[in-house]
Amino acid sequence: MLLKPFVLFVVCLCLAPPESQADLSFIFGNISLFNLNFKTPKLLGRSITVNSNVKIDSDVDPNIQEDSHLSTYNLIKKYGYPAENHSVTTDDGYILTLHRIARHGATPVLLVHGLLDSSATWVMMGPNKGLGYLLYEQGYDVWMANVRGNTYSRKHVRYTHSQAKYWDFTFHEMGVYDIPKTIDYILDTTSFKQLHYIGHSQGTVVFWIMGSEKPEYMDKILFMQALAPVAYLKHCKSPVVNFLAEFHTSVSFVLRLIGVHEFLPKNEFIVMFNQLICDETTITKEICSNVIFLTTGFDKLQLNETMLPVVVGHAPAGASTKQMQHFGQVRRSGEFRQFDYGWLRNHWRYNNITPPAYKLENVKAKVALYYSQNDWLAQPADVQSLRRRLPNVVHHYLVDYPEFNHLDFIWGVDARELLWDSMLKQMRANEIDNNIDTTN
Repeated sequence: MLLKPFVLFVVCLCLAPPESQADLSFIFGNISLFNLNFKTPKLLGRSITVNSNVKIDSDVDPNIQEDSHLSTYNLIKKYGYPAENHSVTTDDGYILTLHRIARHGATPVLLVHGLLDSSATWVMMGPNKGLGYLLYEQGYDVWMANVRGNTYSRKHVRYTHSQAKYWDFTFHEMGVYDIPKTIDYILDTTSFKQLHYIGHSQGTVVFWIMGSEKPEYMDKILFMQALAPVAYLKHCKSPVVNFLAEFHTSVSFVLRLIGVHEFLPKNEFIVMFNQLICDETTITKEICSNVIFLTTGFDKLQLNETMLPVVVGHAPAGASTKQMQHFGQVRRSGEFRQFDYGWLRNHWRYNNITPPAYKLENVKAKVALYYSQNDWLAQPADVQSLRRRLPNVVHHYLVDYPEFNHLDFIWGVDARELLWDSMLKQMRANEIDNNIDTTN
C-alpha cells in the first residue's frame, strides 16, 4: 500500500530543482512519511509575498455564500436577467449544456470558457463585473458553452462519468464535435447566419482546432476574439503544464496508478503536487489548493478577494486526465498538434509515427488576439508565433498593465477598463465592416 505514495513522492521530488527550498511533507494515513525542505521552484515565476490579503473568511457575506452554490442558470436568474438552459448532443454522444442570457432577435455571441472552467465564469462576478452581463447590456444575445467533462456537461448517451470510457477525450474532440454542434444549434435556434465568438484560454484552442479540421465553420463566424490565446506553449510558465511536459511518460503511469481518469484536485497526486509548488512564502492556502490557480497563476491586485468564495465554489469545473496530458505534450513538443499516442498507435491512427499538426492556415475567420505579459499559459512570444500562423488577424492587443494575468481576462477587477470596452468597440467595427447580413 505504500507503493503509490512512494512513487508520487519520487516523481514530485524529481521536479524540484537542486537549488530550490520549501517545506514539503507528505502524510499517508496517520504516518508522516516525508518532511523535507525545498525552496519555491523557479518555474513558479513571480512569487506572491506572505502578506497577501487574499483569504477566505469564515464570516462570508451570505449573498456571496449563496452565489458560490448557485448554478449558472440560477445566478443569471437571481440577478434579474432572462436565463435559459439548452441541451446539445454531439455526434459522438456527449450531452452538453448551453446557458443563455436571452435577448431574442439580437446578434448572438458565443462565449467559450477556458481550462478547468465552465459557463459560470462569465457571470459569477455579478452584474457590472461579468462579461456575460456586459454583452447582454450592450444588446447581444449571449450564449455560454460548456464543453464535455465539466460541471454542466457530464452526461453521455451510452456512458456515465464514472466510466473510464467517458473520459477518453482531449480538447481535440471539443474542437471537432462540441463547438461545431454548439454553433449549429445557436444559429438554428436564432435563425442567424453568423455569430460572434469569444474564447478564453482553452476556449481559443478549440476554435483553432475547429478551423483546422472543419474549415467550413469559419463562414459561420462574424468575428472571433481570443482572450489569453493558447496554441503554442514553448515559453509556458505554468508549473502544472510544465510538470506534465517534463514527466510526459511518468505522469501517465502515475495517474493510472491512482485510478484517475478525471483530472481533479481531490486526489493524492494533486495533494502532493500542491505541497511541492506551494509554501508559506508564496500564496494563501485557499488559492494554493485550487488547481486552476496552480495552472494559470494569479494577480493579487486584480483578484477580487471578496468574491473568492464564489470562484472556489465554481472552479475547477472538471477536465479529463488525457486533456491535461495533451497540454503537456504541446509544451514538450513545441508544436500545436494532435494527441501523441506513441509511435506505434500514432501510425495506426494517423498513418504516421508523429501526430499531425493542426492546420492554422485554415482558420480564416477574422480574429483579434488579446494577451498579457504576466500570463503563465499564453506568453507573448507564443502568442506572436500564433499570430504569424493565422491568416486573418485583424487586431492584436497587449494589455496595458504588466501584471495582468491569465484569469484577469475574465475575473480582473479592472478588466472592463483595461480590455472589455476595447473589445466591444472591435465587435461594433467588425459588424459594420462585415458584408454578410447577420440579422434574422
